[in-house]
Amino acid sequence: MGVEAHATNERVTGRRWTVRLDPVGRGRADVRVSCSRPACAAQVLPSAADGRTAAIAHLKAHLRAGPAPRPSVHCACRAEECHTHIRPAGPRERPVPWRCGGAVVLAVITDREGRWWQVMECCSRCAAAHPTAKVVATAPAAEASARGDGFRADAPAPATPGGPAATTPTFSAISPHFSHSATATATGTAVPQQASAPRSAARSAPRSARPTRKRPPRGRIAQRLVPHDLRPVALRDELTELGELFRAYQARTEPDLEMLADLHARKAEAFNAWAEVTADTGLRLDARRAEQAAATARLQHLHRIGQAPDGEGPAVVRLLTAPAQWNHARAVLAHVAENAPLPGAEARLLVVMVTLRTAQSGVGNLVGQDIKGLPLQDPEHLVGQLVESGWLGISGTVEELIASRPESPTRISVPSLTPDEDDPGPFTFGRKLRPKLSGWAQRVVGEKKLRKGKTGADVRLLALALATGAEGEGRLGPGGEGIGLDALSSWCCVDPADLPDLVDRLTAADWLAEADVTDTLLTGRLTERVLPLGCPLT
Repeated sequence: MGVEAHATNERVTGRRWTVRLDPVGRGRADVRVSCSRPACAAQVLPSAADGRTAAIAHLKAHLRAGPAPRPSVHCACRAEECHTHIRPAGPRERPVPWRCGGAVVLAVITDREGRWWQVMECCSRCAAAHPTAKVVATAPAAEASARGDGFRADAPAPATPGGPAATTPTFSAISPHFSHSATATATGTAVPQQASAPRSAARSAPRSARPTRKRPPRGRIAQRLVPHDLRPVALRDELTELGELFRAYQARTEPDLEMLADLHARKAEAFNAWAEVTADTGLRLDARRAEQAAATARLQHLHRIGQAPDGEGPAVVRLLTAPAQWNHARAVLAHVAENAPLPGAEARLLVVMVTLRTAQSGVGNLVGQDIKGLPLQDPEHLVGQLVESGWLGISGTVEELIASRPESPTRISVPSLTPDEDDPGPFTFGRKLRPKLSGWAQRVVGEKKLRKGKTGADVRLLALALATGAEGEGRLGPGGEGIGLDALSSWCCVDPADLPDLVDRLTAADWLAEADVTDTLLTGRLTERVLPLGCPLT
């Protein structure tokens, strides 16, 4: 008899499953939607917006097809110290465990960033304790109170009247809205409240057991607080969600310009609607700025992936992709022009390459091929001069540096580039950008046709100058008006009268087209072949 009673009263833990949205790979826009239920296969969607839509549709399909919450199950979140069970405390109070109680419900919990949605079969108290929980179905509370199942009976939900009809679970008449933002009220069935009791009993109940009413946190977007009483409610929820999405984007380690453009477009639409409701001119201006930001981010995204905007020709896929990177490349060349320790084109070219290897911290690695690949007549003598001048430091001898191989590079240092407490150094870019700039310079000075034409250091320096001195379409100089000969001759370490010969050599190497050298200017354009190596003037 005892065994039979134990079997009859044995209870199972409530159901729990999760739908997740994860990136497929680093630097990729497509996402994977997965469900923890065994029969569900993962899906791959082209964007985060499509993935979020598919994830919500998949979750709703489970909720429509799945069984109702069972009144005789254990709470699914019974784990000790579960954050769902811990009631918030003040700065000088210890957190108080939230006791189970009320009817069993089917609740959906999501994170603020919209990356996962979890369905739990739990008690109504635990659902109410979680700020993002949405209750979609409720089991009858009458059985839960009568079964002696371990839920606390001090706060039961009101029994559903009607006899046999009370065994039918109640579902929301409106489909729940799953979002990562917590709203003030759920769109589904409300969480059952405590049964009415005498006021004296309510006053005698311990303070920790009394439910606390808290105003939901106010949304914030673009340094503006979203009013609690803003109507329509859908606009208030959209502004709150957008604020959280923008903050989540700022916490990303890698940019996603397509996602950023979509966020700015949504912000522009929401701010226009907000301005219509409040007649606030500042909101209209913010909406216009958001539209401009969306257009700029979308154009940058198209340039990065090598596509052209509607109605335009093919975009250029550049080695350096952003205006900030182009400006840093020009800053390095300007620093070398002002601080080169030795005269001559060969010394200038070597100083450029070594500077880019050590620009961020003042130290770096160098191998013999890095130097022997440059058009230098006597590389050992030139490196020795840089060491003797104190501008360059090496670990070992010059001969060992020239003979070093990639598996055992030589450590080098440039004291003038080493930051300290008083001097952070001449450059402001970080560690990730430095190898990109160094690789860009190597691609320019080691370009195939320049190598095959056996061009000298002065021609390679002119190629660097023109790559950073042309507009997006390749026209030389600001506005395509040309570059001054004095600046070019100073950078290339040649006489102005020798510049026409260098220009002819670049034209023969298919670097320049329509080139014209006057007494003061060099005009023309870079050929389409070398546009990917350019750093357009902005």
